[in-house]
Amino acid sequence: MSTVNGVLNHPTPCNAVQAAEPAMRELFKGAFRRHAAGVAIITAEGKQGPVALTATSVISVSADPPVLAFSLSADSASATHIKAAKSLVVHLLQAEQLDIARLCSTSGADRFSDTSKWKRLPSGEPVLVDAPVWIRGTIIDQMNIHGSTLVAVRASEISATHENQSGDAASPLIYHDRAWHALSETSRLQT
Repeated sequence: MSTVNGVLNHPTPCNAVQAAEPAMRELFKGAFRRHAAGVAIITAEGKQGPVALTATSVISVSADPPVLAFSLSADSASATHIKAAKSLVVHLLQAEQLDIARLCSTSGADRFSDTSKWKRLPSGEPVLVDAPVWIRGTIIDQMNIHGSTLVAVRASEISATHENQSGDAASPLIYHDRAWHALSETSRLQT
């Protein structure tokens, strides 16, 4: 490292790539394809009925106050309805819920046809009955960024069982390198 005009100058790592814009997009997408992410379903009551989508961008922002965030692609048919909703529900999925994650990521699918999987909260939002964790909240901020929207949600209600339908500890559903995965005790590296 050296300094130029009092500013630290970090050498470029030998494996770093500075690329033209199209190549940079592909490198960026490849980097995040290999970054494992938990899978969530986001639901809301839209003007024309319930909407849902699958997201791998849900993050915890703050515990006090309890705030989470996620991104919405402008390409999603549900995005406009979710951004306009007064409140929504974020469901953190377990591995056993791969079918609903796939359903909610399929364009044009009737996500709510199996009424045994859903119930309505008194506030109107659809909730996945067997989700080990769901968080209801209100949108407190939105930021449009190049065709996507970063949505911040303040939690107002949380249901957390952390168990699957059998009563065992729920194994989270993970998306990594264009494939679905489950974490388990055998995947634990250290306690």
